[in-house]
Amino acid sequence: MKVLLLKDPKDKDSGPDPYIKELGSYSLEATLIPVLSFEFTSLDNLFEKLSHPECYGGLVFTSPRALEAIKICLKEKSKKEAWSKSLKQMWNIKPTYVVGKATASLVEEIGLIPQGEKAGNAEKLAEYICSREKPNSSALLFPCGALKREVLPTVLREKGIPLESLTVYQTAQHPDLQEALSSYFSQQGIPASVVFFSPSGVKFCLQHIQKLSGDLISQVKVAAIGPSTAEALRGAGIAVSCTAGSPTPQELAAAIHGALHPHNC
Repeated sequence: MKVLLLKDPKDKDSGPDPYIKELGSYSLEATLIPVLSFEFTSLDNLFEKLSHPECYGGLVFTSPRALEAIKICLKEKSKKEAWSKSLKQMWNIKPTYVVGKATASLVEEIGLIPQGEKAGNAEKLAEYICSREKPNSSALLFPCGALKREVLPTVLREKGIPLESLTVYQTAQHPDLQEALSSYFSQQGIPASVVFFSPSGVKFCLQHIQKLSGDLISQVKVAAIGPSTAEALRGAGIAVSCTAGSPTPQELAAAIHGALHPHNC
């Protein structure tokens, strides 16, 4: 059975994509189609803020892209040296809050220690932060995308925990998306399941997939990586067959297997 994953492939240097590998263990043939492209912004401003850890109570990351923005900054020799010599150690005295394993591993790559990765989504991370931070303390620095959801900032604001958001990337539709989807459906046919990985993915892909599937769309098991994506799908009138318990390859593969083989559960 075929599964279409609407996400970027993992970095080629780090081996096979874990989602394809995990779905393969259930004898599911998965294909990745990149949905989004990203433009990084305000990088000088970002590094200026990172250069003053004394002004902040810690860091918050809910997206791997925000870490990519920092890694781009650190490609510059002088910034890399400043980070290695002192800034990294100064930030490590403070908490670095993250959602999910992918973001946590990128935090580790820049030498920081992630906390809260098991939270799984912004709502749960907000609860975790609130359990550890005191109201009216120093602001947490939150590098994020232009399309960030307001759940985490709203919860922290209600609890009196200061958060300073900084937009470091813009999200747009991948230039090859329509062509890639058309090619997949013409060559592979209609997949047993389609997996959405973000509300942006729903926005950019759903109509194309509905058009390419035609009347058979009702037979496709639509899966979501987490609650915000599931919410976006339901908002668009789509019945969600399953949502991963947490945003990991293992949880997603198990959820899709259960949706495709309900009598075996």
